[in-house]
Amino acid sequence: MNLDVIIPTYNRSPLLKDALDSLLAARVPDGLSVHITVVDNNSKDDTREVVEDYVKRSGNRISYLFEGRQGRSAALNAGIAATDGDLIGMIDDDEKVDESWYERVHSAFAEGQVDFIGGPYKPRWGASPPDWLPKDYPAVIGWIEAGDHVLTYGKDYDGVLMGGNAIITRAMIEKVGNYSVSLGRTGKRLLSVEDEDMTERLLAAGARGLYLPELVIYHYIPPERLTKSYHRRWCFWRAVSLGIRDREHKAPVAYLLGVPRHLYGSAARALLRKIRTILARGKDPSERFSDELSFWNLAGFFYGKHFYKPAR
Repeated sequence: MNLDVIIPTYNRSPLLKDALDSLLAARVPDGLSVHITVVDNNSKDDTREVVEDYVKRSGNRISYLFEGRQGRSAALNAGIAATDGDLIGMIDDDEKVDESWYERVHSAFAEGQVDFIGGPYKPRWGASPPDWLPKDYPAVIGWIEAGDHVLTYGKDYDGVLMGGNAIITRAMIEKVGNYSVSLGRTGKRLLSVEDEDMTERLLAAGARGLYLPELVIYHYIPPERLTKSYHRRWCFWRAVSLGIRDREHKAPVAYLLGVPRHLYGSAARALLRKIRTILARGKDPSERFSDELSFWNLAGFFYGKHFYKPAR
């Protein structure tokens, strides 16, 4: 069983070192061969020098690859094309894998009857979480935990196969195609939903996926993500991404002015709650901020659906 781990990276060499150290330290079980490919997505820092040093010290367990087309999806696709293992693993450059990560990958695919797996993102806080941190939006900071039981995607788990902790068989990637370059993050624009798009395509192709609570990564959450401005930007651009995708893949729901009506409903309910809060002079700060983010979701979807032009 051959596993290629792909790490897309952009200007985060200090965090990348932690990611590589964790991958080199994790236990590799008998029967699993592991190779790590770092895809430098146009970094301007010392990423190349850092990776080349690890290449020398790792005994050929690590490779360096440059991808000039900006964007996480483009970097992932380049890594997929440059490797040939029967399993494709993906983590982000701000993560560390648990010591048992490879063992859990091997046991899942050795048992057969599975095409992809994902697992929890446990936070490594770069600062104390604020009291306004919205409980309804954990994906903004990359905090994903779905309990202690194995769950089947699309059956008893409606979550997304997040590309920062994902392993997919190469055969299934070849069947459904690569990550969408029009949806992934590019530079400072927080476009997303490439993972949602991939998950939907996998399930539509009949792939079987499992959420494994023991397939753990530890995700660094920097102080700048624990700000309201970051949450607003993230929600807006994620909604822009959903609007872009909706141009080609309309959801089976009612629409108004090209936007699913439930987004208007969410915004209207949030507005009513805000009015009640003002009158009552009190409410949990995380709930107040969740209400505000409903408006950014609506605005972003409308902009993405009708005005945004993705880079080609």
